[in-house]
Amino acid sequence: MPKFVVSAAAHLLANAIGLLLASLLLDGFSIAPLALIIVTVIFTVALMIITPIIRKVSEKNMPSLLGGLSLIAIFVGLLVTQPFVAGFTIGGTANLLAATLLVWIGVLIAGVVLPKYVFTSMKPVKK
Repeated sequence: MPKFVVSAAAHLLANAIGLLLASLLLDGFSIAPLALIIVTVIFTVALMIITPIIRKVSEKNMPSLLGGLSLIAIFVGLLVTQPFVAGFTIGGTANLLAATLLVWIGVLIAGVVLPKYVFTSMKPVKK
């Protein structure tokens, strides 16, 4: 399987896990079951677009932001995703900040666990 497909699947799955974690732990943060797929896809695409832009701006103007690049990208990604999906509610500024942290933690954990345990069988066989 092409590396791009495996990478995209891992990102989608990790983002879905992070969004579910925030949805389960925060009262005002909710994602309708069918909207989860749409939210995950839009959120992942938003992160793919936002992250390089923030990285480029940070490198030139504010290098200290590079350490929090993922948190900033997730924060902006949540803000960008909400208006596009009817079944997705963040529920206020406090929830947005808490969801940013929870999604980041979920993505971080999934990013470590998924490649090690789920995607190991997809490695190419050496001949």
